[in-house]
Amino acid sequence: MKNLLPLVALLFVFASCGSAKKTSATRTLSKADRIVNQAEAFTGTPYAWGGTTRKGMDCSGLIYVAFEKENIALPRVSRDMATRGKSVKKSAIAKGDLVFFKTDKNSRKINHVGLVTEVTGGVIYFIHATSSRGVLTSRLDEKYWQNAYSQTRRLL
Repeated sequence: MKNLLPLVALLFVFASCGSAKKTSATRTLSKADRIVNQAEAFTGTPYAWGGTTRKGMDCSGLIYVAFEKENIALPRVSRDMATRGKSVKKSAIAKGDLVFFKTDKNSRKINHVGLVTEVTGGVIYFIHATSSRGVLTSRLDEKYWQNAYSQTRRLL
């Protein structure tokens, strides 16, 4: 009987481990989710012209690095990025799309890019690097960004 008790206890432990319910399913992230996560990891990084690190980042550097982590090669400059992928209507913008802007009033060239992080209830959020506040998330319906908006491109 003494030898039987440890054996029963051992069987109980192994049986209970195998019958535990799994409460959360493993979820595989989409490529767009992974790229957005890469970009969001730089939130709060200060602005640095030509920067591609946590020490400093510019808008195209942020996009370049986020896509590079998924082995998607992009040009390094926003106006050149705007020639890639396919054009998307504003009404069809989705997570992972690139939004392009013309922020210089003296030039009609694209000079800014952001990555769409979320579209909720018709509101489009995008992450980008600004010269005044570094890497942050903004809304496309903010007056400044509405006025500067140029186009959207889908690479995924």
